[in-house]
Amino acid sequence: MTMFGAGAMTNSIPEIRDTELMFVIGSNTTEAHPIIAMEMKRAARRGAKLIVADPRKIWLSEIADIHMQLKPGTDVALLNAMAHVIITEGLADEAFIAAHTAGFEAVREATRETTPEWAEAITTVPAQLIREAARAYATTKHAGIYYTLGITEHTHGTDNVYSLANLVLMTGHLGVRSAGMNPLRGQNNVQGANDAGASPVFYPGYQRVSDPAARAKFEAAWGAKLSPDEGMNLNVMMKAMAKGDIKAMYVMGEDIMLTEPNAARIEDGLNNIEFLVVQDIFLNETTRFADVVLPAACFAEKDGVFTNSDRRVQRVRKAVNPPGEAKADWEILCEVARAVGYPMPEYKDAGEVYAEMAALCDKFAGISHERIDQEGGLQWPCPDPEHPGTVYLHGDGPLNGTAEFQATRYRPSEELPDTDYPLLLSTGRTLYHYNAATQTRRSSGAKARQPENFIEMHRKDARMRGLRDGELVRVISRRGAIQARVNVSPRMRRGCVWMPLHFAEANTNYLTNDAGDPTTGTAEFKVCAVRVESLESVAAE
Repeated sequence: MTMFGAGAMTNSIPEIRDTELMFVIGSNTTEAHPIIAMEMKRAARRGAKLIVADPRKIWLSEIADIHMQLKPGTDVALLNAMAHVIITEGLADEAFIAAHTAGFEAVREATRETTPEWAEAITTVPAQLIREAARAYATTKHAGIYYTLGITEHTHGTDNVYSLANLVLMTGHLGVRSAGMNPLRGQNNVQGANDAGASPVFYPGYQRVSDPAARAKFEAAWGAKLSPDEGMNLNVMMKAMAKGDIKAMYVMGEDIMLTEPNAARIEDGLNNIEFLVVQDIFLNETTRFADVVLPAACFAEKDGVFTNSDRRVQRVRKAVNPPGEAKADWEILCEVARAVGYPMPEYKDAGEVYAEMAALCDKFAGISHERIDQEGGLQWPCPDPEHPGTVYLHGDGPLNGTAEFQATRYRPSEELPDTDYPLLLSTGRTLYHYNAATQTRRSSGAKARQPENFIEMHRKDARMRGLRDGELVRVISRRGAIQARVNVSPRMRRGCVWMPLHFAEANTNYLTNDAGDPTTGTAEFKVCAVRVESLESVAAE
C-alpha cells in the first residue's frame, strides 16, 4: 500500500504461465498455494527461469535454476545485495525510475556497501549466486516476484516487503503482464476480508481511518460516529488482553489459541478476559474459554463472494442449509448489532451487503453479485458496471501517481540461537492441513496422512543429539515446551528446524516469539531459538 497504492497482487494468477522469470521467496508454494504452483510448473516447463530463495529445500527449489538457501531472517541483506548489483552494474531502468518513482537516491545510498560478499557473510548464500539472480531478474522483461508469509512473519517483515518492492521499481517490472509484485495471501478470502475493512487502519476499499473525508463518508452511510483513531493490530491486541487492558473480545473464524504466538500468554489472557464471544463453524481450542459461542455457517451453507489473491471477486453459492441454529456471518452480525441498539438495515441477502460496500468504494463500484453471476469473476479495480475489471495493476503508472522507494537496512531477528537454545525454529503449513486444521483434521484422509506434530531436522543436527528419525522428542524455547516426532529431512539446513502449526495437542505456538514488526505488528513466526532433547534424557534428569 505504501509504495504502490494497492494491497494485493499487481498481476494475475493465469499470467504466471506466460512469465519469463519467477522469483519465489518466502513461499513454499506447492504446499501452501498448490493451484498457483501448478501455473509456476507450467511456466518452468515452457522454459521460464525460476529463482527460489528459501531456507529449506522446498519442492520448487528442486526444479529451480537458482536456489538461494539463505539463513532465516536475513532477507533484507540478500535483497539489498541484489539491489547493489543491479545499481552498480547499470541494470536499473533509469527511464522508469525518472517517470514513475521518487526516493531512488536514498536506496542507492543505502545499498552502496551491501555487496554480495557482505551479504554472503550474513545469509550464507554464495556471492556469485546473488549476482546471477540479480542479473537474471533485472535483464528479463517479464519477471514476477511471488512471496508470502516467509517474508512478512518477521520483526522486519515490512522492510522485507519494501526491499522486494525496491527491486520491482528499479527494474521497471511494474504495469506489464506476467511481472510485478505478487503477495500470495495466507488464508482463504483474506484478500476479501481486507478489501472489506478487516483492518485496524482501513475502512472498506483501503480508505484510511485517519482520513477525515473517508471517515465522514462512512459516518454518513452508516449513521454512526466513528473514532478518528486507528485500531490495534492483532499482536498488540493479544498482548493487551494478557495484560488485562482488553476486557472483552469477539473472535470470528479464527482459533487464536492455536494460531497466535506465545500461546502461554494467549492462554493467560483468555483465562483473565471478562467476556469472550467466539463465532465459528466448529468448536475449537478458543471456544473452551468462551462465554458465548455463536454457530456460523460454512462456505457451502451461505451465499456471498470470496476474493482471491489476484483481486478476483468470485461468487459463493449456498449448496445446503446450515445445520441447527447456524447462520451466515453477516446475519449473525446484523442480529447482534440490533440487539445492542444499532438500527442495522434489513438486508434481504448478501448481495445487498456487497452492494452497500461497492457504493462506498470506487475500486468495487462496478462489481455486483448479479454481474458476477452473468460474467464470472471480476478483478478490482472495477470502477463502473461497464468496466471489464483490471487484469494487472499500474498499466498507466502507479496508482498513487508516484511510487516511493523505501530505503531499508538489515537488522537481525529479535531472538537468535545461543548456547542454551542452539537451533533456529521456523514454522509454517503443510500440504495436508490448513492453518489451525479446525476443518482438515476432521477429514479422515488428511488426518491419516499427517496425524501428529513433527519437527524437521538436518541429519547431522539429529545425530549430534543422538536422535533417531521417528523418535518422540521434547522441543523447548524460552516460552514453553512441547513434544513432537523427529523427521530427519534432507530439506533442512544445519542449525535450523521447522515445525507445522496444525496440532492442538502439541501446539507449536507455545514455542514461538510474539515480538512484532514495528509497523504491522506481525509476529516473528519464522525465527525463534529452541533446543531439542530426547525424552529419555529428560526422564533421566
